[in-house]
Amino acid sequence: MKQNHPLTANTFLAKLLTQYANIHHRAIGSAANEYIKQLGIKTGEWLESHYCDKNEWTPDDYARVIIDIKNSIGGEFFITEVTPSYVIVKAHRCPFGVEVMNAPHLCTMTSSVFGGIAARQFKYGEVNLRQRIALGDPVCEVMIAFETGIETGDRYENLPITPENGDPFTWEEDTVKLLNQELKRSDEMVMKLVEELEDLKNQVENR
Repeated sequence: MKQNHPLTANTFLAKLLTQYANIHHRAIGSAANEYIKQLGIKTGEWLESHYCDKNEWTPDDYARVIIDIKNSIGGEFFITEVTPSYVIVKAHRCPFGVEVMNAPHLCTMTSSVFGGIAARQFKYGEVNLRQRIALGDPVCEVMIAFETGIETGDRYENLPITPENGDPFTWEEDTVKLLNQELKRSDEMVMKLVEELEDLKNQVENR
């Protein structure tokens, strides 16, 4: 039987991740953004390690790296402007594809990857997600500033840097505690929902 739409590993993973993110967000609310932010910061440092050398980065270097990262994982990003103070990039396609519309808060991953790399390379990163395919815009447009006062966005600075030959996915104790607290909150909300559904079922049966 012929498939209506080609099924690939990328589309499967995109569907799986966006649906998980959607359920997670519905379970714990806006706290899910903090999970994604922390994961993005860590992932960005790991990705950055594939490009780092002994020389200091320029804004041009930074722009080329973040574009290469996004395009290597299925995005269609391109540079629109590079200055000493900021970089602007756009995209015709998100790495998560159209599935990102099911979980628009995943855009926090883009913000924290871009902002984290900027903060480590230039001591400061501020990311303004000007347009987002996840919200129905025709393109994504992202401005990353290396200094304050250019545009209002998500700020990244004073980030811990993993020692040489270390593992950026070794989580700090405070971060783990925060995530554990949110997981506990999520479990409590799910159990409350189950109890409410059980009560509703009993009310219907007793009518």
